[in-house]
Amino acid sequence: MDVCEARYVKMTILAQHSPMKIILDTSASNLPITDGKMYTRPRVYLERPKPTCLLALKYVHLQTHVVRKTDVADMLIAIALLALGLDVSPLVQLECAGCNMAVPLVTPKVHMDVAVLNMDGHCLTSKGCQSGCNDVSKPLASQEPVIVRTTSAAPPNSTAPVTSDGKCGASKGGTVCGDWPYGNCCSMYGFCGNTSAHCGAGCQSGNCLSAAVAPASGPRPAPAAPQQGSFAIIGQSGVPAMHAALLPNGRVVFLDKLENYTQVRLPGGHYAMSAEYNPADNTVVPLAYKTNAFCCGGCFLADGSVVSLGGNAPLAWLDPTIGDGFDAVRYLHRSSTDPSLNGRNWTEPGNKLASNRWYASAQTMSNGSIFVASGSLNGLDPTVLTNNNPTYEILNASAVSQGVNFVLDILKKNQPYYMYPFLHLLPDDSLFIFVSKSSEQYSVASQRTIKTFPELSGDYRTYPNTGSSVLLPLSSSKDWRPEIIICGGGAYQDITSPTDPSCGRIQPFSDTPEWEMDAMPEGRGMVEGTLLPDGTIIWLNGGNRGAQGFGLMADPTQTALLYEPGRSLGQRFSTLASSDIPRLYHSVALLLLDGTLMVAGSNPVQMPVLTPDAQNPYATEFRVERYTPPYLEGANSTRRPKDIVLSCKTLIPKATFTAVFSVPAGAVAPSVVLYQGGFVTHSLHMGHRMVVCDTAGWVAGNIKQNLIVTMPPNSSIVPPGPYVVYVLADGIPGIGQFVRIGII
Repeated sequence: MDVCEARYVKMTILAQHSPMKIILDTSASNLPITDGKMYTRPRVYLERPKPTCLLALKYVHLQTHVVRKTDVADMLIAIALLALGLDVSPLVQLECAGCNMAVPLVTPKVHMDVAVLNMDGHCLTSKGCQSGCNDVSKPLASQEPVIVRTTSAAPPNSTAPVTSDGKCGASKGGTVCGDWPYGNCCSMYGFCGNTSAHCGAGCQSGNCLSAAVAPASGPRPAPAAPQQGSFAIIGQSGVPAMHAALLPNGRVVFLDKLENYTQVRLPGGHYAMSAEYNPADNTVVPLAYKTNAFCCGGCFLADGSVVSLGGNAPLAWLDPTIGDGFDAVRYLHRSSTDPSLNGRNWTEPGNKLASNRWYASAQTMSNGSIFVASGSLNGLDPTVLTNNNPTYEILNASAVSQGVNFVLDILKKNQPYYMYPFLHLLPDDSLFIFVSKSSEQYSVASQRTIKTFPELSGDYRTYPNTGSSVLLPLSSSKDWRPEIIICGGGAYQDITSPTDPSCGRIQPFSDTPEWEMDAMPEGRGMVEGTLLPDGTIIWLNGGNRGAQGFGLMADPTQTALLYEPGRSLGQRFSTLASSDIPRLYHSVALLLLDGTLMVAGSNPVQMPVLTPDAQNPYATEFRVERYTPPYLEGANSTRRPKDIVLSCKTLIPKATFTAVFSVPAGAVAPSVVLYQGGFVTHSLHMGHRMVVCDTAGWVAGNIKQNLIVTMPPNSSIVPPGPYVVYVLADGIPGIGQFVRIGII
């Protein structure tokens, strides 16, 4: 059945054995479909922001009852699924807003004669078509960019057609790569290149590797840490925690996509899609935004504001007040000194990105500008080139785009694994960029690749098999030379995918950079690495089997891991406490001012599900946890620095300030760090970094201390924006305080 699958559908249905004539128009009815549940993908999700195709169905003969309850609305929803070309034979359960109940279905026997009417212009993406469109491939019913593997190889013969666009393989009529500049291997996903992702498993043609790619390190047992830390449930998030950031007022913003349910409502009655959580009393305040922030990127501006960049399409049937977010720029202004800003909504003055970006990454540069890279143009199939945006753009310090997109070769070469790349600003103002299995050092100023690093062995490391990437603490004791560690990942986008236990650690400024391989105790996808003020890393969340996407991850990994970078290879990991709450797709973790870790989220379903069932074993999670690390466990909690007074809270590189504080008798090892938690989503912590400052003035044996703290030498080490200053004694942090770092 070749039909245009509309964003909303109007159908005229004539029952063959009934005089009843039914008009179904989801644009005008109270029948929004929240989720068509099936044993296997795809799922369908109908929206209706603008007219598209008109479908007329005739001679609908229902040989059995469609639903147990003779409810016309439920019957029409089932027929709507049929009209969209879905095989409903595996359909066993349906949920709809309005009926608020699960509807068991019996397999319907339906004869349909379908006519497509009024199609002029409506089956073009430029006219709002979302699926079955004439100018794009069939989209994803799940509304997630699912990457489907090719299952048959192109014929390896010399007469095969040669690619003209870098696409190849069975899905392109047996096209081969020939002398394509990026390489002649045709990957399992139908892209030409020369990495192991192209020439290894699933390679369809070209110089495919005759042997399997050497696997990375397998799981390595880790001992239990002497102190485990502890998890405790402290509150409710208000909205699903897809994105999060610690604000300069010490509170946490949660930012979600459009949903048909959250725990909090706005004054107008609509559900809120964002919330401000106060860790001091575990209360939550609803926040409004104007455009759909679904899977956006983000970072902090030099003035301390957080910006959310990109997103997805509107769902007018769900909330007509929220518009298209694909190219949106959203601002949230908070201050450590002005409490009147608390609880204020996101603002969107109207400036836009230069192009649509869904699943984009962002990094604040040394001059306060914002580097924004990657993203989907329309949310459709990433194996189709016209759907992808392997470019970057630059926003100024106020997050206003220059209006120009620049092709970024590392993204272009690694399609379809090009979304949500890992970005880290290096101390020479270049960027470390990692995507798929590939990485490079890139100069934004000269728009060129400075250095290409060896491929990281193992599975894919970025979306939709994201692990986590952490820039280790920068310090003068290491000449400000950066090190980066990447852990976890997976093989492909499906619930059957194995996950990768291996970690790679690299020194980008080395003359001969190589990945030093290590391993976690088990494979993990969607694992999150978060720096602690003592220089260690906590890894938590995710699962042992599957990938990112709705309903695509299982076997939750609920034990936290501690990574101590200074220890010898093979001795760096140890196990910590375990949470009772699975944290899968759309989970977050971030450090709070008191040195504890907030853990929230897990919404691996298309729309919130409050109670797990056979179809959705992992429901939407609103519970917020606090993880107390070992450095605050037991007696350590009484040994933290107190009465901390900073002489200045507006800082610049090279400057000095004083930190006055008290410590317990016998404390011997002080340190002062600058900490940026970043914008957290999908296991990425965009802009996350920690810098160890040089100090002088420690007097052994004194309880009252007065340290002179020297800021790092340049803005590439500490790009402008809000940071938390943590004062530590013997590795135990005091309560952090926000400062703002400017540009020299």
